[in-house]
Amino acid sequence: MNKRRIYWIAGLVIVAIAIFLTIRFNRYYQKIPPLGEDVVITVREPKLLYGFPADSFHIEESTVLRNQNLSDILIDRGVTAQDVDQIAKNSVTVFDVRKMKAGNRYTVFYSKDEARSPLYLVYENNGVDYYLYSLTDSLKVTACKHEVISKRQTVTGVINSSLWNAMTESNISPLLAVELADIYAWTIDFFAIQKGDRFTVIYDEDFVGGESIGLGKIYSASFTQAGTTFYAIRFTQEDGDSFFDEKGNSLRKAFLKAPLKFSRISSRFSNNRMHPVLRIMRPHHGVDYAAATGTPVYTIGDGVILQKSYQPAGGGNFVKIRHNSVYTTTYMHLSKFASGVKSGSRVKQGEVIGYVGATGLASGPHLDFRVYMNGTAVDPLKMKSEPAEPVRPANLTKFKTLRDSVVQMLNVKTI
Repeated sequence: MNKRRIYWIAGLVIVAIAIFLTIRFNRYYQKIPPLGEDVVITVREPKLLYGFPADSFHIEESTVLRNQNLSDILIDRGVTAQDVDQIAKNSVTVFDVRKMKAGNRYTVFYSKDEARSPLYLVYENNGVDYYLYSLTDSLKVTACKHEVISKRQTVTGVINSSLWNAMTESNISPLLAVELADIYAWTIDFFAIQKGDRFTVIYDEDFVGGESIGLGKIYSASFTQAGTTFYAIRFTQEDGDSFFDEKGNSLRKAFLKAPLKFSRISSRFSNNRMHPVLRIMRPHHGVDYAAATGTPVYTIGDGVILQKSYQPAGGGNFVKIRHNSVYTTTYMHLSKFASGVKSGSRVKQGEVIGYVGATGLASGPHLDFRVYMNGTAVDPLKMKSEPAEPVRPANLTKFKTLRDSVVQMLNVKTI
């Protein structure tokens, strides 16, 4: 081969290499941003479940079945009886496994390999508390809590039928109806609310992982009934929180407005009423509240139980309570008594003393509620009650500042 041919071939090789290197360098430098420009690097965050990277496990989510316990759950998933026994012992000071509830959620984390070995179990006790069980080595049990985020909410509703329905119609948690009934229990007769009555509430709602888990603290509310607006303003004094009206008077009074929640009045106080069973005219010196059997019945005030007894041809199971030297109350036709209720025992306002029933001479489940003033029956719906201690003079200036701000917020939302 002559030298000229060799030089020609060598030249082609050099050109080919040069072209190849040029293409490679151009591609490389095109990936490098010019000086001064930010470099954005995207890193995919692993999805965490109870603090574990979910992609690293096989995950099973389920709920506790009726009559199912921790032993059943673990043994069905390959945990030995010996380990289950040790886990139960380790859990004694952390969580009583006998209190696992049917319907509550649990999650099992398995190894990602073919063995699919159970590594952890998480039991959700409620919306906040959960328990982590390690199923290998230490068999440790750990109490944990979800991060709770509270969001301030202001809601308004109008009554069309009932407070409960007004909540659901406005996409508000019906539990707020229970809270409002408690706050206004001494002020508003919820059995007399009418169409057009309205309410506004400022409160906290708690969230875990973006899902609502329930109500937090209620700060203030307004409830307009028959054209009159009743304010409830939470205010803290030396002995704690309580609700007051716009004048600084406590909403808590000596007696509750009613001895049970969310029922209806089926018969009122009368000196001459047709008895539903005997079909004769006779006095009815009480108020009948129609409610489902088993509905809790509350004492309307602090007092001492004078009598817990049964009248087969009268009030059936009944409880009689002396509140002070003036007032006594009687709760009749109970299906059963609450635990601990006995003659001579003291009860606190709002304490459950029994449950609605139809014992004695009754045509259906209801509570026959009676009030006696100095031994004489009086209409429970007309009984007046003095308020508890108002805002103390030393705290009035601070209260008025809070009141002015709260009332303005409530009225703006109501307009």
